Amino acid sequence: MLPLADRIAQANALLSPLAVPHEGRLGRRVQEPEDTVRFPFQRDRDRIIHSTAFRRLQGKTQVFVTGEDDHVRTRLTHTMEVAQIARDLARALRLNEDLVECIALAHDLGHPPFGHSGEDALDAWMKQHGGHFEHNEQSFRVLTLLEKHATSVPGLNLHREVEEGVLKHSETIRHSLEADIANHADAIAYLSHDCDDGLHAGLLSMEALMTIPLAREAGERALSRGTFLRGALIDMMSNDLLAHSGEHIVFSLSMQRSMAALRTFLFDTLYLHPVVRRRAEEGKRIVTALCEGFLRRPDDKIRALHARTGGTLPEAVKDYVAGMTDAFAGEQAMETGFLPAKKRAY
Repeated sequence: MLPLADRIAQANALLSPLAVPHEGRLGRRVQEPEDTVRFPFQRDRDRIIHSTAFRRLQGKTQVFVTGEDDHVRTRLTHTMEVAQIARDLARALRLNEDLVECIALAHDLGHPPFGHSGEDALDAWMKQHGGHFEHNEQSFRVLTLLEKHATSVPGLNLHREVEEGVLKHSETIRHSLEADIANHADAIAYLSHDCDDGLHAGLLSMEALMTIPLAREAGERALSRGTFLRGALIDMMSNDLLAHSGEHIVFSLSMQRSMAALRTFLFDTLYLHPVVRRRAEEGKRIVTALCEGFLRRPDDKIRALHARTGGTLPEAVKDYVAGMTDAFAGEQAMETGFLPAKKRAY
């Protein structure tokens, strides 16, 4: 086997000049000896998938509350689909697949239980205490502070390209093309699999979905090829992105409009469906009750987290609740008595 430096040089020769090289450019917060076998971003990927925050994604809601149907997406399976799409796009554009995979795998580590309703509840609660909550910022906090890789270094000590790649809404960071790919792969994944899950759950009808031009074209392609709608949607959006990307990672204007129409349809028809909203509101009540209860009566775990992170007590409560799975949050709300008995839904 060639020395690591020689193998990295060979791999870099295959990359586009626009790609982040395999050794990275920004380094780690704390420098450490390189691995003798794995490339730097491969080590980062391994630290992410071995973290407790990553494992907890299997118990967190994507759209449908976890545990009620084994076949709909969880936050973990969504993450895996994003990573697969992102790697395919990166390879086609000769960008850094390892970096893209890291960002995709880490992008939702900060998502709280109960999906976006849990995020809304945490944000509203934090605003009452002088802060706010945004899941990308929380993912950054997980990577740089809350997770542990070594006792002497806070966080996972990943390369800064990975850490900054999850901050998709930051105006102060010049994102890599790899970060932009992971961001667009996220949209491709959820627009495709939410259609799939909505149809499976019986909350979307194929007839209604076929009124949306992008879904109708994908449906026609799937029918002619004997495949499925989900795959056709992924294929259409991915190929459009590849055809129009160069120095920037962009969809065509027509595809942007088509995706916006599908997103609006899903929002109005699926995300606001009474079944989804009822469970989302139950999740909000659980998250809010836990935050208020733990602020009044912080337990030993929250006190330890407060001492370790050095922030405010509400921040420590937020960090603790955001890390919970749906099931654990429901159990905690009942066991602590923070949620009144008549509102206990889990």
